Amino acid sequence: MKITVNGETRSFDESLSLMKLIEAFSLNPNHLVVELNREVVQRDTFADTNLSDGDMVELIEFVAGG
Repeated sequence: MKITVNGETRSFDESLSLMKLIEAFSLNPNHLVVELNREVVQRDTFADTNLSDGDMVELIEFVAGG
């Protein structure tokens, strides 16, 4: 399965949920806004949102600074 993540095409051997993708990148889901095929996904549905071949995902991480 091929998914585009933040503009880069990535291959995965098995189907996965949005939460599994976030975990694969070692990101904290509480600090993310996620877009799937140009639509914002609600945080409480990450685990239930299954990805499909050809999906486009944007992982936008909030970082504090000053």
